[in-house]
Amino acid sequence: MASTSNAIFQCTSSSSSSFEYDVFVSFRGEDTRNSFTAFLFEALKKQGIEAFKDDKDIRKGESIAPELIRAIEGSHVFLVVFSKDYASSTWCLRELAHIWNCIQTSPRLLLPIFYDVDPSQVRKQSGDYEKAFAQHQQSSRFQDKEIKTWREVLNHVASLSGWDIRNKQQHAVIEEIVQQIKNILGCKFSILPYDNLVGMESHFAKLSKLICLGPVNDVRVVGITGMGGIGKSTLGRALYERISYRFNSSCYIDDISKLYGLEGPLGVQKQLLSQSLKERNLEICNVSDGTILAWNRLANANALIVLDNVDQDKQLDMFTGSRNDLLRKRLGKGSIIIIISRDQQILKAHGVDVIYQVKPLNDNDALRLFCKKVFKNNYIMSDFEKLTYDVLSHCKGHPLAIEVVGSSLFDKDVLHWRSALTWLRENKSKSIMNVLRISFDQLEDTHKEIFLDIACFFNNDMVEYVKEVLDFRGFNPESGLLVLVDKSLITMDSRVIRMHDLLCDLGKYIVREKSPRKPWKWSRLWDVKDFLKVKSDNKAAENVEAIVLSKKSVILQTMRIDALSTMSSLKLLKFGYKNVGFQINFSGTLAKLSNELGYLSWIKYPFECLPPSFEPDKLVELRLPYSNIKQLWEGTKPLPNLRRLDLFGSKNLIKMPYIEDALYLESLNLEGCIQLEEIGLSIVLSPKLTSLNLRNCKSLIKLPRFGEDLILGKLVLEGCRKLRHIDPSIGLLKKLRELNLKNCKNLVSLPNSILGLNSLQYLNLSGCSKVYNTELLYELRDAEQLKKIDKDGAPIHFQSTSSDSRQHKKSVSCLMPSSPIFQCMRELDLSFCNLVEIPDAIGIMSCLERLDLSGNNFATLPNLKKLSKLVCLKLQHCKQLKSLPELPSRIEIPTPAGYFGNKAGLYIFNCPKLVDRERCTNMAFSWMMQLCSQVCMFLLCSCHLFLSPFLCIGIRK
Repeated sequence: MASTSNAIFQCTSSSSSSFEYDVFVSFRGEDTRNSFTAFLFEALKKQGIEAFKDDKDIRKGESIAPELIRAIEGSHVFLVVFSKDYASSTWCLRELAHIWNCIQTSPRLLLPIFYDVDPSQVRKQSGDYEKAFAQHQQSSRFQDKEIKTWREVLNHVASLSGWDIRNKQQHAVIEEIVQQIKNILGCKFSILPYDNLVGMESHFAKLSKLICLGPVNDVRVVGITGMGGIGKSTLGRALYERISYRFNSSCYIDDISKLYGLEGPLGVQKQLLSQSLKERNLEICNVSDGTILAWNRLANANALIVLDNVDQDKQLDMFTGSRNDLLRKRLGKGSIIIIISRDQQILKAHGVDVIYQVKPLNDNDALRLFCKKVFKNNYIMSDFEKLTYDVLSHCKGHPLAIEVVGSSLFDKDVLHWRSALTWLRENKSKSIMNVLRISFDQLEDTHKEIFLDIACFFNNDMVEYVKEVLDFRGFNPESGLLVLVDKSLITMDSRVIRMHDLLCDLGKYIVREKSPRKPWKWSRLWDVKDFLKVKSDNKAAENVEAIVLSKKSVILQTMRIDALSTMSSLKLLKFGYKNVGFQINFSGTLAKLSNELGYLSWIKYPFECLPPSFEPDKLVELRLPYSNIKQLWEGTKPLPNLRRLDLFGSKNLIKMPYIEDALYLESLNLEGCIQLEEIGLSIVLSPKLTSLNLRNCKSLIKLPRFGEDLILGKLVLEGCRKLRHIDPSIGLLKKLRELNLKNCKNLVSLPNSILGLNSLQYLNLSGCSKVYNTELLYELRDAEQLKKIDKDGAPIHFQSTSSDSRQHKKSVSCLMPSSPIFQCMRELDLSFCNLVEIPDAIGIMSCLERLDLSGNNFATLPNLKKLSKLVCLKLQHCKQLKSLPELPSRIEIPTPAGYFGNKAGLYIFNCPKLVDRERCTNMAFSWMMQLCSQVCMFLLCSCHLFLSPFLCIGIRK
């Protein structure tokens, strides 16, 4: 890869963009739909390749359906999977004839795949193909001319270069096919507006030469550096999009500094592995496990990894350096790691092979970019020619400055241009910041405030949340944000607001500029050191409206909190925003908080209550996770604007106050409040409440009565160990979708009103060992919500309903034979239910994919041979189990392999009474190897056999 010519940077997306589908696959469904082609479609999907799939079975009747014709004509590449009976299908033959006609009239690529048939049989129509054509000729439905066309097309297609996959590992062939398709399609995927990227081609040409220097049998590490706003990230992203398709694995981490700061090295590992392996739900518990997983799964992989915005050495520890366990040592030959950083010393310290310095735009490119922004075309309007060159002389070829200034001058008259030039000349000594400052100075006052809030606090935050805060601050975000977008000061998609680091620096500079050494006079505080200075100088900070300290900070010295009481204008206070690692030790008394506060978020709040004088009537959000609080306040206080209340992990919380007029409360999180015994009626009567989380409220004794017309959708009571009864009023929650009662160990019954939960989609009763009336589940079998569970494949968990395991077995038995719930169920968890016998009916649950019987006391199991879709069976800790049941002799993978994550396989350990070890081992390995062959991306990584005292067999992804 590294030795290829500059052509590797040529993008071929233009040729593929006009097609509706990337790939059309022609195959006979009965032969390969549930095997090879199923895996092929999944592999294509994982790589983002759009393949037409006949999910609606439109191959009906004699002629080709219009939808199928459109799909064929709108596809870029054709794959034809020849199987033994392909020619017996006139549908397939007509489809192939139309494909051949398309590539004759509009040249495209056709690749044959010979699944279980010799290419010569297809080419010559011998063997099974000869028999098929004999039948077609005997039929009066087909004309000789059409049959002749079919023969000719088969001869042509079978003569093309393709794959004969007989007696080959299918997963390896599929990888090869997908890689070939990627090479054909080229860089079809892009989030960048390539038409508006100016000056990139010269960068690509220079980078091409640098990357291709040196031997090709190593891993190349390339550094990209340059000042802020010069285009490093844009270049890195564009380069990634142009060449990533040529690599088997690829990963782009667009802000490693932020990711590392919020989630540490574990967060970086998760994104690296998730992107590189195309697996969304990887479970990594710690950095050591992540290192081993990366070390194994990416060993010898041909990979492209881009790390953007590196600003600390430690962010690269797992990637480069001299240790043998580093990723650089494990990747395959031709792999490339690209590191983007402003700091060249970081690049040099980590042994990059070459550093590319991104320089300012040359005069021609600078002019092109400016004209695109200010005139919306590629040339200068005659009246502005001299002014244009004067403005560009101040921008110094800096792309961000050119974009911002150009956007600010769009549709402005000559007088406006001259005024901007005068300002630039007068502030000539103050560098590029003053160029960017032009757009800010032209904003209306409200829009300036929005700009400063985003620059100081909300860069890379969710759009809806930022809008909510700005609206509270009285800044009219709907129009204001669009103004900032139009002036190229921010970018905004449907989810996230982004501002360039250089513009963030500008915003903070503007906040500081009038009193650079006196932070108590600023309107906003974002840095811990400035906050400490305000406190240590003991100055009244009446101008401060917002404090958001979000970076991971541990201040060892104790700081007095008294001065916070002087900030009477404070509307926004967030300590440790998004970061549990934030820690400051406070002393003194918090006598007062601003009654203007709308957002109060304080991780590890150190005091036992909020100040008595605090009036929270303007609060929209109150978050005090891991706090020392015992009670929010005494008595009753109105909360007419409160939407979110989060006291997660407040272990000393004893009592929730009566919350008056909380008409807009949407979310209440009391998870881990282990001393809380009850919550007030006022909370659960909030008409807007959608989520109530009481997980691990271990002292909670009872729930209040729920009211009518509530929209509560999620109720989590997991781990509420003292909870014995659920109030029957729960049946009034007609919108409830999720009810989690897991490990409510003292819960003795379910109210009959649970049958009225018409929207329920998820019910978890696992670990509720004292519930005696689980037979309600049987009455739920025809309920709409459980049909929905069947449809969606969501799990139902439940455990022992009685200490008498025989009675429980009877309850389980009565459910299984006739209930449509169990007949259609995909996942069943009966773990640790004290079952001494499993009903035979479990062996006819034909849709079952995952079965967990761990921790029970049965000695034998019914025959499971008919469970052809079973891919996971858990029998660990079944200490009375004497023999394995008959396992499926043939496995049909029912859903894409990625669905199962690391939950597929056979788990048998701590089964000391298991006899006939050799038979069990042979049966287990036979079943697992069949599973491996079916799901080609599964990896057999831990198969161990211990003759005594237990058998341990495992297969994990």
